[in-house]
Amino acid sequence: MQFDTQLAGLEDAAAHARRLEALGVDGAFTFEGPHDVFTPLVLAAGTTTTLELATNVAIAFPRNPVQLAHQAWDLQLLAEGRFTLGLGSQIRAQVEKRYGAGFERPIARMRECIGALRAIFAAWETGDRLDFRGEFTSHTLMPPMFNPGPHPFGLPPIALGGLGPQMVSLAAEVADGLLVMPFNTGSHLRTRTLPALAEGLARGGRSRSDLTVTGEVIVCCGRDEAELEMACLAGRWLLSFYASTPAYRPVLEVEGWEELQPELNALSKSGRWDEMPARIDDVMLATLAAVGSPAEVAAEVVTRFGGLVDRVGFYTPYLVADDTLGELVDQLAGADDTEVGPFLPAPEELP
Repeated sequence: MQFDTQLAGLEDAAAHARRLEALGVDGAFTFEGPHDVFTPLVLAAGTTTTLELATNVAIAFPRNPVQLAHQAWDLQLLAEGRFTLGLGSQIRAQVEKRYGAGFERPIARMRECIGALRAIFAAWETGDRLDFRGEFTSHTLMPPMFNPGPHPFGLPPIALGGLGPQMVSLAAEVADGLLVMPFNTGSHLRTRTLPALAEGLARGGRSRSDLTVTGEVIVCCGRDEAELEMACLAGRWLLSFYASTPAYRPVLEVEGWEELQPELNALSKSGRWDEMPARIDDVMLATLAAVGSPAEVAAEVVTRFGGLVDRVGFYTPYLVADDTLGELVDQLAGADDTEVGPFLPAPEELP
């Protein structure tokens, strides 16, 4: 069973990537947090040989497609074919207020962004004239001095982060991969995500093998009581942050916890961040995250994702100890392949 985890820090990114590779982790990803999402991967690419690398995710709308294309092209070159460009839309407030960029009609914007990237990649690969004309962006000039030429390791795959049904469906229709947002539950995955995925594949005339699906989950894992307590505290903090966001309320609605969202949102707006984690009780924590010892977390991953995804992405809102991660890798390596299959059921079998 393949799984990915976070690449920690900036200065230590290369050393951390080497440790992850030695532990048997399949892939490492960065997210759009306190550091640039691409720089740690540059450091990791040159010090690893098998570890797959990805942005998970780079926020698409504030960036120009040509800039994104160059960053993806170069990382694919540095990693010798081990890079995936993961893109996400974020939410309106973050895009407009933090980045100062436009957000209206996010599905149309994301569709166009992927189309522009495909056109730019094709122009570089074939040398044909670039002529992409969209509603939000147009690209009609690519002189030879700005063209890196055909890629020796193949075009960088494009994955799309999604939670809502429209974005999930778009990913299944036009992207190479779907990154299922980690603020999720097993029920939401089966009742909301999978039907949207099947719809997108059908609309794009694609088969399941055309899409790499990564199921993501927040992990609170410890080998002893003290380590697990620290992990759960960090998990409650991250879950309470996500749960305060109106766009993520549908996940809570599936579990009957929709009233928690406005409560947490009010606390966040009044700056009472320290009070928010306590609103995530033990049942919520165990439902929204994978919690427990390495063996227990591995069992939860099998229960949640078995037979439904190609990869699993572990979000740890704390620096998980190498020994703990190594034990978790070993537990997952021993998972029964009949329980953890690589493909989704056929669309007619989905709920």
